[in-house]
Amino acid sequence: MDKLKSLFKIQQIYKEGGNIIQFLKSMDNTPTNRIEDIMISYDFQAGSYIQHAMEHSAYTQSYTKHIAQVINNLGGAQSILEAGVGEATTLANVLRQLHQFPNYMYGFDLSWSRVKYGIDYVAQLGLSGVQLMTSDLFSCPFPDNSIDIVYTSHSIEPNGGKEEEALVELFRITNKYLILLEPAYEFADEAGRNRMKKHGYATHLYETVLKLGYEIVEYRPFEVVSNPLNPTGLMIIKKSVPEQKNEPTLHCPITKTPLTLINGSYYSQDALLAYPIIAGVPCLLPQNAIIATHFLAKMNGNK
Repeated sequence: MDKLKSLFKIQQIYKEGGNIIQFLKSMDNTPTNRIEDIMISYDFQAGSYIQHAMEHSAYTQSYTKHIAQVINNLGGAQSILEAGVGEATTLANVLRQLHQFPNYMYGFDLSWSRVKYGIDYVAQLGLSGVQLMTSDLFSCPFPDNSIDIVYTSHSIEPNGGKEEEALVELFRITNKYLILLEPAYEFADEAGRNRMKKHGYATHLYETVLKLGYEIVEYRPFEVVSNPLNPTGLMIIKKSVPEQKNEPTLHCPITKTPLTLINGSYYSQDALLAYPIIAGVPCLLPQNAIIATHFLAKMNGNK
């Protein structure tokens, strides 16, 4: 995490309108976007997506209305997760337009700042019961076959070259449907494809899904697109009824063992790992784990 030493310099680049990810990639001399790069870039942008949603409310409502229609047409869900939730501008507005309100509503993002903004945004819209946290696409804090509908909205996008890793992990936690709203390389023109490659975007989602043997119910251009050079594709992947469905509760992102909320922290008794909650945001990235072999004993007052 040497790049954390450069946050002040990165802040100046951001204030001057520079491209943070391009700068961070230049530090490694690599064409791909590292998770650390994505996290740093999005954290500096925190708050901008809510502002954009407010300034372009017609687009936001149209985009989320069509996502809600897709979910409604699939019969709804008892549990739902947006992987890469950002500031919850999509999740919150999708939830408001569902015919059936899920019992479990989750969203996670790499960026603590974006999640914090998201929590405030959800509250402003008067929604309750929505749980937001930090986590990532490759280490989801949920057990197998636990979330009825998992969806993404341009969150796999910057992870070019890691399509298979993201798909396998998201499919693992899915119970019924995995819905991908991601840049569609197949539907882009030459300029769009070149742009995707330049920015290190995921360009092999469709072929990777086929390679993995997942059942594609539908794959088509999405109705609402903000940038013609980055066309959104809708891909609905159906998961066969699993032999065992697990409860959609929080689990350790490293060991996939249950987490329990104890004295303001999440703790896995099976993994002996604790995860902090900072200003109301559960921090469930693998690197947030704290080895705490005596956690329960000390919480119980034992010496």
